[in-house]
Amino acid sequence: MIVLVSDEVTAELLWSWVSGLDELFGRVAGRFGRWEPRRQARAYVMGLLAPVERKNGWQLAEAAGDAAPDRMQRLLSTARWDPLGMRCDLREYVFAELGDDAGVLIVDETGFIKKGTGSAGVQRQYSGTAGRVENCQLGVFLAYASPKGRALIDAELYLPKPWLADRARCAQAGIPEDRKFATKPVLAQAMIARALDEGAPAGWIAADEAYGQDHKFRAFLEKRQVGYVVAVPKSQSLRAGVGYGTSGLRADEVTADAPERAWKRLSAGDGAKGPRLYDWAMATLAPHPDDDLGGQASFGRWLLVRRSLTPDDKGELELAYYLCYGSAGTTIDQLVGVAGARWAIEECFQSAKNQVGLDQYQVRRFDGWHRHITLAMLAHAYLAVTAAHAPKAAAAWSPSPSPRPAVSWHT
Repeated sequence: MIVLVSDEVTAELLWSWVSGLDELFGRVAGRFGRWEPRRQARAYVMGLLAPVERKNGWQLAEAAGDAAPDRMQRLLSTARWDPLGMRCDLREYVFAELGDDAGVLIVDETGFIKKGTGSAGVQRQYSGTAGRVENCQLGVFLAYASPKGRALIDAELYLPKPWLADRARCAQAGIPEDRKFATKPVLAQAMIARALDEGAPAGWIAADEAYGQDHKFRAFLEKRQVGYVVAVPKSQSLRAGVGYGTSGLRADEVTADAPERAWKRLSAGDGAKGPRLYDWAMATLAPHPDDDLGGQASFGRWLLVRRSLTPDDKGELELAYYLCYGSAGTTIDQLVGVAGARWAIEECFQSAKNQVGLDQYQVRRFDGWHRHITLAMLAHAYLAVTAAHAPKAAAAWSPSPSPRPAVSWHT
């Protein structure tokens, strides 16, 4: 790892950084069949952490002192090691170092712009990263955020239906024969299940509209009895029950009747320019007669609405809507805190791409993608943990602000 030493970087601090990386690789050592790929993986991660202009095979090899990128390429292709198991070790590491009872699991996707048609899962599809339809791959990610820090802890490559319908193309890209189509919410469910089964110190899930409007995704979370705050479109039906079918009032129709006294000015956490202040309102949703809320009468559902403080170009106040589920007595402050926590995954994407080359890979195969992404997440988590333990480290975000009486429009 290349470190630019300044007066503020003492020998003791430098030694602690190296020791921390050694401890991390001690955790994942058992995921390698031989010592050679283990050593190469450490060199790969050190290259990702180094101030290398482009985190591609050639420059990572050069940073490691290799004459050619062959060893780095083998690490991502044919070397024997277990990236899925390493992601289990990664979660254990993050939960141990950043875990907190106020933790939140966050799901979202990010795009990887690509040329050509050979990379696994690539096609013209909407990329939120680019803000338009692009030729790209999409990865669904799970992040963990707490007052101690935030890090990416799991990922799955999204494979569109046209890809899985062409088995010859799948074979060429290394996609397993038994791989079946899975929507992004289904991929998110699998990652959340892994984290919860491993004892994730998190009582809440946050997600955007792509996941929040999927009633099967919400039903999965309620079955696991984990709270959620998920964004939904303004057209979301609020019919009682977990399904929220096509009948019933829309979220925007219900919000139009909210009394002004229901709105409370609260911060959704600190942003680059200080507290992210909005006006918020919360309404209780009545349960369906046949719905037992996961078998727990102590759980409830709410509609949370966020309103901007200043009008847009059309002179209107922007509204955003969230469906929420959690323990009875949950306050509006808690729901607002979880809603604000969702931005943490966007910050993870930005820092992982800028600092450890999350998007700078040159692999096309399905397994190669997961191998690079896993090592990049490992490097990113190491930075997050190192920052959390650095002097003067302080929590800039918490999803559990000071208690305040729950607000409902029928108060």
